[in-house]
Amino acid sequence: MYPESTHVLDWFHITMRLTVLMQYARGLLVSDPEAGSKVLALLESIKRYLWHGNVVAALEHIDNCVMYCDDPELSYPSLKSLQKHLDEMYTYIRNNKMMIPNYGEMRRYGEPVSTAFVESTINEVIARRMAKKQQMQWSRKGAHYLLQTRTAVLNNELQDKFVCWYPGFQSDGKGPAMAA
Repeated sequence: MYPESTHVLDWFHITMRLTVLMQYARGLLVSDPEAGSKVLALLESIKRYLWHGNVVAALEHIDNCVMYCDDPELSYPSLKSLQKHLDEMYTYIRNNKMMIPNYGEMRRYGEPVSTAFVESTINEVIARRMAKKQQMQWSRKGAHYLLQTRTAVLNNELQDKFVCWYPGFQSDGKGPAMAA
């Protein structure tokens, strides 16, 4: 990772964790309608706060969810799992708070808030090439080097590296090829 770059937590990863918590909260709603509705409302607020980059309020609401689920009179069968996932969510958000921007603002300015589609494509390509049944399969080291090289091309850094490694290297001036 580049230290001078801006690191942003992918919105997809946040919503996946929230989706799991919502499923547990819906189960709690069946078991205890009052506690379930409070936890569901808090989870909706957490999602909204995180979308707008308000990490402090989101963490406070996660704490409130934990308090509601700490009631010894709750008889929800998956209560321990819900508590575990709430604790993990709190830790995840707290540990990544510096990488949580105002996603709503990013979206308004046309910036991507999720790279899940890119991640999925990369995983598919690499998985296909790493498969044992492929005629031409990549080694882990080869795949790593290929990804580093391709990233350098896309970031317009490869030419500079060649000039550094081979001082006599001259570019044709056309720039990098954009084909994947």
